[in-house]
Amino acid sequence: MKKYVYLLLVTLLLGACATQKQETPAPYSQRMVESHGLADFYCNRHYQAKLDTTGWDYVSGLVANAVLKAWTMYPEKTEYYDAVKAFADHNTNADGSMILNKKGKSALRPSNIDDLPAGNIYFTLYKEEMRKGNTADAERYRRAATLIRNTLKYNHQRIPEGLPGTGGFYHKATYPNQMWLDGLFMGSPIYAQWQHTFGADSLENDAQSWSDIALQFKTIHKYTYNPEKQLNYHAWSATPDAPDSFWANQEEPFKGCSKEFWARGMGWYFAALVDVLEFMPREHPDRAAVDSILQQVAAGVARWQDKESGVWYQLMQYDATMKGDGQGDTVDGKTYNVGTNPNYLEASASSIFTYAFLKGMRLGLLDKATYMPVAEKAYQGLLKTFIREREGRTDIIQVCASAGLGPAKNPSRTGTTNYYLCGKDVTVVENEGKAIGTFIMASVEYEDMQHQAQ
Repeated sequence: MKKYVYLLLVTLLLGACATQKQETPAPYSQRMVESHGLADFYCNRHYQAKLDTTGWDYVSGLVANAVLKAWTMYPEKTEYYDAVKAFADHNTNADGSMILNKKGKSALRPSNIDDLPAGNIYFTLYKEEMRKGNTADAERYRRAATLIRNTLKYNHQRIPEGLPGTGGFYHKATYPNQMWLDGLFMGSPIYAQWQHTFGADSLENDAQSWSDIALQFKTIHKYTYNPEKQLNYHAWSATPDAPDSFWANQEEPFKGCSKEFWARGMGWYFAALVDVLEFMPREHPDRAAVDSILQQVAAGVARWQDKESGVWYQLMQYDATMKGDGQGDTVDGKTYNVGTNPNYLEASASSIFTYAFLKGMRLGLLDKATYMPVAEKAYQGLLKTFIREREGRTDIIQVCASAGLGPAKNPSRTGTTNYYLCGKDVTVVENEGKAIGTFIMASVEYEDMQHQAQ
């Protein structure tokens, strides 16, 4: 009888332990990857059923790169790696000499910086396939990464001599002589990672390339940074009187700048600084300038963190009392962006700010005593404000679908408060890839910090 009771107790205890272990929730990075990273997400409001068959795009590339970062943290999750490799293979021809669109032609449109950042996945894929001895695929990925870097360095249009900002990359060919904060994230990190991984072909060329990367930050910071607000305007035009720059300030101060401080634009910029400084040689003469910009940006982002929620508003210098004025914006006699939508806490910007703070501290670029309280509050704010558990999956809400400026053929994109809150393309959505990817990235950094503290 005693033996039976003993066995029963042991069985119950083992069952309780197994149940407790089973009920331990997965890390948030894994929850988001498995809810919306591998499948079921949106790219600029276009639904994507599966990552591995999604077309080439900066949003799908962001999701893929975030999934790859989660695999690096949790290498037992081989399905993560396999999905990203399938995405790369789906969008890359057999020898890596072309990035493919859905029609089988080049996905790299002329001077479109948004077409480049999905290539960040190639570096991890290259290293892993080399480790496995799969040199054919490794070479394919190396060639594809080199194609993207060379497309940017040698073929992308730049602000010409005779204008302020000479040498700065156009955001797109359709936005001539314009630099947007977004573009620093789209172009500079892949350029920097290529230099770090493959660029030591000659010391002279490598040094020049790092100066070229630094030039992009120095240029846009010079023209968009408002020291009083400690924030950068979303975009700047070297030719503010051009029709495509109708949104730009026409007079000093901040001539050529757009009118508002858009959170996700600041987020892309902040993350780009951290991602580039991860690889930039410490001895390079331009590194100090880029680091100085990072310190200014980090201080400004921390200043405008919402004290109650720990996250950030769509328009950074305002709180929820700011609303569309109900009158809209009049351009060439037509009125756009009419509404009274309020400013709101926004998920993608808040996620990428959190990622940049955490990664910056991990790399020793940002002071932990200053910014750890900011990052801790921000991450908990992400979970409370934007994350929703529903029917066994993890959703993310309150995402700005998109935002831009002009060109002349799209006069509704005025860059005003009304536009960012009431514009027809600036809708609030959920499970958008720009928030899914940035939340995964922030979560991987947070989970790595917790793991290192144990």
